[in-house]
Amino acid sequence: MNRRAFLQLSALTASGALLSACGSGAEPAAKGSGAAGPLSGNITVWSWAGPAAMMKELVPGFTTEFPGVKVDVQDVGNPAIWDKITTGLAAGGQGLADVLHIGVDYLPAYIEKFPGGLADLNTLGAAKHKDMFAPGLWETVSRDGKVYALPWEANSAGFYYRADLFERAGVDGEALQNWDEVIEAGVKLKEKTGVRLLAIDKAATQADSANLFQCLMQLQDSFYFDMQGNITLDSPAAVTAMTIIKKLNDAGLVADQGGGWNTMIGLIKKGGVAVQPMPTWFGGIIADTVPAEKGKWKVRLPPPVTAGGKVSALVNSTHLAVAGSSENQAAAFAFAEYVLTRPESQVHIYKGKGIAPALLAAYDDPVFHQPSPFFSGQKMGEIFLDSLRQPSYVTNYSADYPRALKLVDDAQSKVLLQGADPATVLRQAAEQLANQTGRKVVR
Repeated sequence: MNRRAFLQLSALTASGALLSACGSGAEPAAKGSGAAGPLSGNITVWSWAGPAAMMKELVPGFTTEFPGVKVDVQDVGNPAIWDKITTGLAAGGQGLADVLHIGVDYLPAYIEKFPGGLADLNTLGAAKHKDMFAPGLWETVSRDGKVYALPWEANSAGFYYRADLFERAGVDGEALQNWDEVIEAGVKLKEKTGVRLLAIDKAATQADSANLFQCLMQLQDSFYFDMQGNITLDSPAAVTAMTIIKKLNDAGLVADQGGGWNTMIGLIKKGGVAVQPMPTWFGGIIADTVPAEKGKWKVRLPPPVTAGGKVSALVNSTHLAVAGSSENQAAAFAFAEYVLTRPESQVHIYKGKGIAPALLAAYDDPVFHQPSPFFSGQKMGEIFLDSLRQPSYVTNYSADYPRALKLVDDAQSKVLLQGADPATVLRQAAEQLANQTGRKVVR
């Protein structure tokens, strides 16, 4: 299962973990902002599954406020939406919807490959919303003084674990200070319970098999590319991340998750692993998968790579953009504002489908501060609070992220299945990526 499908599933999950961040103090969008005078015309919105369903529920309130605008929200499906958007942009905008729901890993490619394909929202008044969202997200949707989307979903890295198994092994999950201690704890856990620590798709049968590697890099404020688009696949942070994964595997702590999503769910059902290092939304998946294990699970932010290091990482997000070809950009932007910059809209969406909002003011609502019976009474929102509010490393996926992801998957497989040296395989991957893209490697 790839990252796009992860985001789709997050939108389908309504129960489980509760994310939170303090309100930003920003005012919600002014009614009718983005255009002078009454808005009118028809707009079409492309999204998928849960997000599409929730936007449909918001349409009546929007049209009450903007009676001259007719909104058609279409569930295009995921991953079908990416082909439709790409085809439309390649055709100069022909056939595109007015409002486009776009994942964080696709947005840079659309910006780079199709200049003018997405509207500059600054011309419609987007700048006033800059401080309303989780730190780092505005930089994710903007480039060279232009803003190409408004942030919607914001998922932080989480460390979900079987507290009952940790207790049987005499390990305090909350006390782990770095990943060396995680490995030590995993060895003890396996000896006492027979359960491996975590799972990875070792042969990379799915595109997103290197999620843990990517998260470990982000915890070190690093990624596959720097903000100038240079390749950083074999940076010291990358080597450190892959070395941690090799140590986990060499210690016999990694179960094979070949087969992707179904295998992951199967491991949870049979208690095959003790830890799920997954984003915010995954708590709902766990609760839905093993409801009988209520009170046996806990969550914390991931241990830092080194003691005293970062425990927060914004690992994925989605956004709403306006097509550059739209004949009703003002109305399209007004709808995006209505959905994404009003706390009541985002709270409604969260209650319906569990989608964690990027809008900080939404988290003032009590729904984000309730104890979770499934997660041992923890207030999930408060656990993720600091992560979402911390200054976030701005991740540059670039237009070549799919190429980088494939090379990282292959490098990780060599480490896990052949015992390859992390520094060597990452250097080879960086050089291959440079040959494929013409980008410069920096170390």
